[in-house]
Amino acid sequence: MSERAQAVVALGGGHGLHASLSALRHLVDDLTVDELTAVVTVADNGGSSGRLRGEFGVLPPGDLRMALAALCGDDEWGDTWAKVLQHRFEGDGEMRGHVVGNLLIVGLWELLGDHVDALDWVGRLLGAKGRVLPMAMTPMDITAEVRGLVAGDPDALTAVRGQVEVATTDGVIAAIALEPADPEVSPAVLDAIGAADWVVLGPGSWFSSVLPHLLVRRLRESLVATDARVVVVLNLEEQAGETGGFGPADHLAVLAEHAPDLGIDVVLADRTSVADDLAELEETVAALGARLVIDDLAIGDGTPRHDPVRLATAYAHVFGSAEWGC
Repeated sequence: MSERAQAVVALGGGHGLHASLSALRHLVDDLTVDELTAVVTVADNGGSSGRLRGEFGVLPPGDLRMALAALCGDDEWGDTWAKVLQHRFEGDGEMRGHVVGNLLIVGLWELLGDHVDALDWVGRLLGAKGRVLPMAMTPMDITAEVRGLVAGDPDALTAVRGQVEVATTDGVIAAIALEPADPEVSPAVLDAIGAADWVVLGPGSWFSSVLPHLLVRRLRESLVATDARVVVVLNLEEQAGETGGFGPADHLAVLAEHAPDLGIDVVLADRTSVADDLAELEETVAALGARLVIDDLAIGDGTPRHDPVRLATAYAHVFGSAEWGC
C-alpha cells in the first residue's frame, strides 16, 4: 500500500459515477484517499433535472445530486441524508417526479448565486466525504452523429440532440459533440486535476456521461497536462442505445478517437465481463501503453452493477501498487 494518502479526481455522471464514488468513499474512510473530488457531467435534459434546467436556466442538478448522495457516510446521518436527497415526490400535481435534492441544490444556487459555493454547502450539510463540482459552468447539450436511422441507407448519418435522446437512440453513435463547444470551466476543477495523484474516468454511459468531459477544451487540456495517473474503469456490459454491440476494446477505441492525446495508465475491468474478449482487450490496452488490471468487480446478483466494496478494493490495489513508486 501507499505510504501516504492519495488525491483522486473522478469524472463521469449518473449511476456509473455514483458507483465509483461509493467505492472511493470507503478509501477516504480508511485514509487511502485524503482528497476526493467528483467532476460531474451537466448535460441532462430529462426528468426533474430537465424541468428545472428549463424553468430556471441553471445547470441540471440530477447527476450532481447523485454524486453528493454517493459521498454520504454509512452512519445514521449520512444514510438519512442520502435518502432525503434522493427522495422523489409522488402524487398527481406539478411536484410529481421532482427530487428533493434537485430542489435543494437549485434553491441554494438562487440564494448564493454561485454553483460551486452552493454545492460545497450541500456537501457540508450531508457530511460528504469529498467535493462535487460541475464539468462546466454552463448547461451543456450533447449532439451525436448516428448511423442506422435512415431506412434503406444504414451508413447515412442523422443528427441527434440531447442527452436523453443520445442515450436512447436506436442507431449506432459515430461521434458526439457539445454545445456550447467551449464552455467556462471552474478554476476549482482545474486545480483539483492539477493536484491529483489519480484521475478516474468511468464507468458509466459512455457517450453521454464519460466522453463529454474529454470534449471540453480546458478540461481536456488539464487532463492531458496533469501529472496524475489516469484510470479508465470499463462498464460491465454494453448499453442499449449508446453502446449496443460494443465489446470492452470498443469502449477504449472510442475514447481514444475522441481524445487521442490523453494518456491512459490503467484500465480496470471486471473478470467475468471481459472473459470472452480478453485477447482483443489486452491488445488494445497494450497499444494504448496502459496496464490492464482485472478483478472481480460486479455485485454478483446478475445485474450489471459494480460492487462498491469490491471496486474499492481494486482501487486501493491500483493506487498503492509498488509499480507506481508510491
